[in-house]
Amino acid sequence: MDKLSFRKIINNVRKPGASLTHRVVVSGFWVFALRILQKAFGFIRLIVLARVLAPDDFGLMGIALLTMSTLETFSQSGFQHALIQKKENIDSYLNSAWTVSVLRGIIIFVILYLIAPYVATFFNATEAKSIIRIIGLSVLIKAFTNIGVIYFKKDFEFNKQFIYELAGALADFIVSVSAALILRNVWALVFGLLAGDLAMCCLSYFLHPHRPRLNFDLGKLKELWGFGRWIFSSSILIFLVTQGDDIFVGKFLGVTMLGFYQIAYRVSNTPATEISHIISRVTFPAYSKLQEDLSRLKEAYIKVLQVTMYLSFPIAGLIFVLAPDFTKIFLGEKWMPMVPALRVLCIYGVARAFGATAGTLFQGVGRPSILTYLAIIDLTLMILIIYPLTSKYGILGTSIAVLTPSLITQFIVGVNVLNIIKYSSFKFVKVFLLPLIYTIIVILPLYVFISFCQYVNFFVFIFLIFYFVAGYLWVLYLFKKNVFFNAYKNIENKDFKI
Repeated sequence: MDKLSFRKIINNVRKPGASLTHRVVVSGFWVFALRILQKAFGFIRLIVLARVLAPDDFGLMGIALLTMSTLETFSQSGFQHALIQKKENIDSYLNSAWTVSVLRGIIIFVILYLIAPYVATFFNATEAKSIIRIIGLSVLIKAFTNIGVIYFKKDFEFNKQFIYELAGALADFIVSVSAALILRNVWALVFGLLAGDLAMCCLSYFLHPHRPRLNFDLGKLKELWGFGRWIFSSSILIFLVTQGDDIFVGKFLGVTMLGFYQIAYRVSNTPATEISHIISRVTFPAYSKLQEDLSRLKEAYIKVLQVTMYLSFPIAGLIFVLAPDFTKIFLGEKWMPMVPALRVLCIYGVARAFGATAGTLFQGVGRPSILTYLAIIDLTLMILIIYPLTSKYGILGTSIAVLTPSLITQFIVGVNVLNIIKYSSFKFVKVFLLPLIYTIIVILPLYVFISFCQYVNFFVFIFLIFYFVAGYLWVLYLFKKNVFFNAYKNIENKDFKI
């Protein structure tokens, strides 16, 4: 490291580079930095809002976002994924795709405005009516965003993506926290969301020179739809799998329980899934470029999976053990009913992390149909068990109903991955088994300590986190010394082949 000057590191990070590997590594740095900052702001925002607002407020916002997400998902074209996946120049496709986006946004806004009273009645939450109508502005704002920003992902210009998304996160953070301290109600969440979307829309026209205009080329749209239709169908099913539980909880257990469940889901899933999503945002365009080179594709995917699992398992383990103390210290006693569900959902987070790495592989090699079939299986199994489990155990039962089908479908995901990359099943299992064992080695003493410790305050909590991180790194160094060395060499050497 001493031979590599600070200036060289900065230059390597600022420039995408010529080789695919270097571009992926540099892009990964920017995506990781972005998500760290976004989640730092999000974490502080969550603590402040959870202290100021009631679970009902989060439940009302959840209903509005569910309604908007439902319409967005059921009208998704999949064109952006298709544009990233295409190898040839996409300039001639942009205006048609943007036109569809604008028309879609206007239609969704009108529908949200009209159905708001019926949604409020369905969830027995009259306050949700006005929230849903105002939230509809978010769809309009996003629809008019400059489609040229898609090049940030396609061409690995994630330094620009960093500025673009961070501006939105900052605007959301500043407005929502300020509004919460002043208004002390659900509208703080609404105004924060709109501020973030508006900031990103405005900035999109400063960061990219493309100026979209209305154009409807049916031939171009049909070509994009050939790939996008699978994204569309799988997105609907994945939405029902990942959001169907929220709809069910909101309807049958009420707004308050929905607030508990959504925060438990967010806290438990965010760390593990963010790791995979950070990596996946970079690897999807990379897999698209490697789809005809099986050897490099296989090696790239296995390395991505290793990094994901070596980070996801310890994070999930830490959340599982510290969940009660985290909730009590940072969110407050009023949020303690969500702890059992939070613990189950952190296991689900690891399954989702693996699924995310496989999902980008399927899309990158042009086989998004696999995601559709898997989502059908997942959704069917969840429908069969969610009512009896929720009726008996509340949101804990809902969490179990979400986790169980996911564990089954991830096994099928693994089989499909092995068929695509032609990899040894024994070595594949080892990728999961080793980080799990290392996590258990470090987590057991922590669990025993907490079991005998009567009171954990903020400083003890921070100390336990430091202990876990240091212990896990030591175990990695002891049993797998080449992990960090290889990671460093990948960054240092621009021409290192994935």
